[in-house]
Amino acid sequence: MTHPLVVTLDRKSAPRTIFSGDKLVEVDMPPGTRVIYPRKPLAGLADVDAAIRYALNHPYGSDPLHARLRPGMKVTIAIDDISLPLPPMKQPDVRERVLTIVLEQLADHGVEDVHLIIATSVHRRMTGDEIRWVVGDRIFNGYYPEKLYNHDAEDAENMVEIGTTDRGEIVEINRRAAESDLVIYVNLNLVPMDGGHKSVTVGLCGYKSLRAHHEPHTMRDCHSYMDPKTSALARSVDRMGKLLQEKIPVFTIETTVNNRMFDRPLEFLHKNEDDLTGTEKFALKALTATLARVPQAARQAIFQKVPSPYGVTGVFAGATEAVHEHTLAKCYEQYSVPVIGQADILVTGIPYISPYNVNSFLNPLLVQVMAQGYLFNLYRGVPLVKKGGTLIFTHPCTDMFDKEHHAPYIEFVHNLLPETRDAMELHRRFEAKFAKNPAYIQMYRTGHAYHPAHPFFMWYWGEAGRQWLGRVIVVGADNEYIPKLFGWETARTMQDALDLAKEGFVGTPEITMLHAPPILMADVTP
Repeated sequence: MTHPLVVTLDRKSAPRTIFSGDKLVEVDMPPGTRVIYPRKPLAGLADVDAAIRYALNHPYGSDPLHARLRPGMKVTIAIDDISLPLPPMKQPDVRERVLTIVLEQLADHGVEDVHLIIATSVHRRMTGDEIRWVVGDRIFNGYYPEKLYNHDAEDAENMVEIGTTDRGEIVEINRRAAESDLVIYVNLNLVPMDGGHKSVTVGLCGYKSLRAHHEPHTMRDCHSYMDPKTSALARSVDRMGKLLQEKIPVFTIETTVNNRMFDRPLEFLHKNEDDLTGTEKFALKALTATLARVPQAARQAIFQKVPSPYGVTGVFAGATEAVHEHTLAKCYEQYSVPVIGQADILVTGIPYISPYNVNSFLNPLLVQVMAQGYLFNLYRGVPLVKKGGTLIFTHPCTDMFDKEHHAPYIEFVHNLLPETRDAMELHRRFEAKFAKNPAYIQMYRTGHAYHPAHPFFMWYWGEAGRQWLGRVIVVGADNEYIPKLFGWETARTMQDALDLAKEGFVGTPEITMLHAPPILMADVTP
């Protein structure tokens, strides 16, 4: 039986509108195309602060937080960085609300030695204004910068090696956290890949730990990044997290939000095009026309500068694994759409934002991550597209990079990829030396650049899609160089892309299209 959110188009169906970076494009899909839509946003909690207090006092697999506190103890609170949610959440961010209540409890129990660390791992440092947005004025003014700061994975004196797993994975962690009587992690869990042991074990680690699982062998062994049970990455992180928690006590607080990405007046972008009212159809055409006319910076501002009105759907606290089980269930409740059968051709737009370009441009390496990494992996069971099938996506693939945030990416794309696209070879020949580049390390530590190892990780994250897909076709690329460099074909229009994909195909191919964002996941059965 077909799910209501899985719609098969007929000849009367309206054109579909999908993202092409920070533009919207209208495409006529052939009759028989299956379009998968996201679920409606779950209802938000009526009293978020009450839910937070309840979770802290009724944790899973742990004593209540107040019972674990004593005067004079050393506590470190780690917080997610800017990579989620996408886009940023309307204030107050749920993490501000959690931190406010946690800090009150710490003060009530005589805990004064408290540091708050942004768990950036090898992501870029957040600016003061970006941190303020997440934690709020009161906490920012009270703690920044001496007791509220970014993690520095390259500060050798402040990194501690905890041990090594039975698989040889080195567990290295921030010294302040390692020497604390209690580490509290405050998480906003946007997708099932987030949270759990990954929060502390990855968020506060360094390159020495990341290279154990952010490498091509592991990524090729992930059958879906969004299904921890089938992800070699998740298994590696879990092994490391268990070892870490043998030495360091951790109290996990995870929160979930609904998928209300678009606020008024853009809420219609969530809907099936056939269900739009007359007013919404006019607004969609006006928005599409406006985005086609205005400069890139203005298009980016229209979306990135408008925070999302997410509703908080769950708050869970206690032991990491017990907490994360409940978090995952709530994520799947919001995102999962049952789908029967795989497609020969999968069509998707690439939106303007990823976890790695908040407040900057979505460069072509990140387009690759979104296409062959995240969007390809939005499934459980089996992939939406058959083995050897075709992925068609819309994006200009502009050869443009933010020179502050993504400086190491430029050399990776323009100097290393012309040498080889093979992830194994890139890992073997170039990664270790590149990761130690002193100029890039300095930009990571004192500026707002991603670590020099990060572009390698971004390429590896596309491995699952690269190994599975037979072809990738880009619609609307504004240059030939980038798609060719990445091993992709190009087409001027969606019809041209579909015709190209059908070449040599016997019979009529099954076509599936994702209406994303907002986030959705397909539970696919063959």
